[in-house]
Amino acid sequence: MISEQLGAIETGIISSAQLAAAVRTEINRYEKKLQAWVQLPVLAGIETHAPPRPLEGISVGVKDIIDVAGLPTRCGSPITPTDPAQQDADCVERLRALGAVIQGKTVTTEFGYFAPGPTRNPWLHKASPGGSSSGSAAAVGANTIQVALGTQTAGSLTRPASYCGAAGMVLAPGSTSLKGVHGLSPTLDSIGFLTRSTTDLDTVYSAFIGADVDPEPAQEEIEIHLCDGADILPLAPQLHGLLNELPRLLDILGLSSKPLRWSDHIQTLTDDHRTIMGFEAAQTMADTLAKHKDALSPQLQDLLINGQAIEQRSYQEALTRTRSSKSSLERLLGKNGVIVGPAASGPAPDFTTGTGSPDLSRPWQLLGLPVVVVPGAKTTTGLPLGIQLIGLPGSEKSLLNLGRRLERVLRKMHSLSEEISYPELKDLTW
Repeated sequence: MISEQLGAIETGIISSAQLAAAVRTEINRYEKKLQAWVQLPVLAGIETHAPPRPLEGISVGVKDIIDVAGLPTRCGSPITPTDPAQQDADCVERLRALGAVIQGKTVTTEFGYFAPGPTRNPWLHKASPGGSSSGSAAAVGANTIQVALGTQTAGSLTRPASYCGAAGMVLAPGSTSLKGVHGLSPTLDSIGFLTRSTTDLDTVYSAFIGADVDPEPAQEEIEIHLCDGADILPLAPQLHGLLNELPRLLDILGLSSKPLRWSDHIQTLTDDHRTIMGFEAAQTMADTLAKHKDALSPQLQDLLINGQAIEQRSYQEALTRTRSSKSSLERLLGKNGVIVGPAASGPAPDFTTGTGSPDLSRPWQLLGLPVVVVPGAKTTTGLPLGIQLIGLPGSEKSLLNLGRRLERVLRKMHSLSEEISYPELKDLTW
């Protein structure tokens, strides 16, 4: 865990430079098969500060649509400039100030959209790692790095986290600076973190915002609303099995749950997300489409060309409906409501079929909500299944507390099959 590495640095067992070098060795060991990185600069000038900072010596991978000083930002495309960025993105600058070591740039899909990069899923190399934060999720899922930065406009962090068995957190759009982040849609773009566990996620997020980490996850009063997502996407059978068990798993944690009674809004939000994303992406990338159309993937061309055809009136109407839906959800959730549901429609699909659908994340991204992806569940063949926790802005620490508790239960649960048993859960302690 990150806390153990921080403790080793604080006590002088290892230096920041030594820890970074050990991480680089692990990266290099698996990179030929994983292909999660686009740039791994020479590690130099790494010092251990005294007293140590909150993330002293912790290695971070940065998705290659985020600026890192001295490295080009290629956005998964050959048409982008090869000149190095002159300064860090604000989020990278913040992590450096906390003592983190930037290992390099991770693979992204083309401009953060659907055309996949070379990265492979660490659990099954013929499976997709998702998109577009594929390199970041795969590097973390393979246990080669402690933390990676990702971004999300639709489902670009939640889906890869689910497929690669990583914990993930999407910060609410607008909650932190995106200076130096090359996005598609100003309304929807956000950044987030990927780590090996929700405990590590809490450590990183708390440091990032300047909050304390809870030694043990708090047992808060939470009202759980279960959303199976079946009205958005067809779900894989093993995911159905996990969702059917969620009420019982939550009951083990002393939490009651009920179905989310809000489905009339969800499909509309999913469609409106497409409208807003297409309209804004067409504006953001108008020059790129005009100058480099033939060099863009068919998927990105379709997004931008169709986005140009969206009328201003349709765009404004979608924004108006979104504001109304957010007010409705705020009334429904109140002070302590949390939505729990699948982060993807099933385990990772075959690499040749694409990066999977982001539709299960579209409504929550459009509403500007923070999300935590909880790892731990697996199929009978050992592929990860992610659960996402969704709350209103301001509930981030509550989501992390719940995520830490739920992850413990998911990791003790047997792989999903027709008959699910919990022989180890009787010994679960907090």
